[in-house]
Amino acid sequence: MQLPLVLLGGTLCDAALWQPLCRHLPQRPVIIPAIGGADSAEQLAAQLLADLPARFLLVGFSLGALVALEMQAQAAERIAGLALLAVNPLADAPVNAAGRIALLDQAANNGMRSVIEQLWPRYVHASRLADRELLGTLVTMAERSSVARFRQQTAIAIQRRDLRHTLPALQAPLLILNGDSDAICTPEHHHLLVEAAPAARHITLEQCGHFLLLEQPQACARALHTWIKRSELCVSTL
Repeated sequence: MQLPLVLLGGTLCDAALWQPLCRHLPQRPVIIPAIGGADSAEQLAAQLLADLPARFLLVGFSLGALVALEMQAQAAERIAGLALLAVNPLADAPVNAAGRIALLDQAANNGMRSVIEQLWPRYVHASRLADRELLGTLVTMAERSSVARFRQQTAIAIQRRDLRHTLPALQAPLLILNGDSDAICTPEHHHLLVEAAPAARHITLEQCGHFLLLEQPQACARALHTWIKRSELCVSTL
């Protein structure tokens, strides 16, 4: 049974984030919704669930993973498999709000490129810091976005909830995937998820930062391909 694959990207990302991954996966129906149109993960999750098919496989990266967690909290029975990539599952610390709002002001005054260039050293493994092509991909995605959408995404990040307690209700296969050098969503954040969902499969990619989908797309594809097969097998045996 081939189910659609729903891919939820991170802040200032669009479909280009997923292109390298999809090139390494067998062809299947893919849905890449925009992360915007709501000011909270709860609202956005409800909107997405209203439009998506009855059953689907769900992959969330970074901010998209927070929305994916909300979707499984609201409708776990519709999710045939859940993959969380580069995610911090904790509620946002209040001290972070000022820095997030400062980045919004920077985007409005100096453009999206300035935001990506400021965050770049925290986005990728140290070995990729000189990779101008990868930096250019992130800048181009950000420049296709808008300050209004960035503001919505920032509100989602600030208002997010800790939903680890909802994971035991998920009966579908869960994959947790992260980079060992992610300075934004650290290995410790992912260990907290594993503690909440000990049946999950957890893979840490070596020499990899936050943007694992662009840094190591083949490794991500291998992990997701195995998860897809397992998820669809579970559905077929119900």
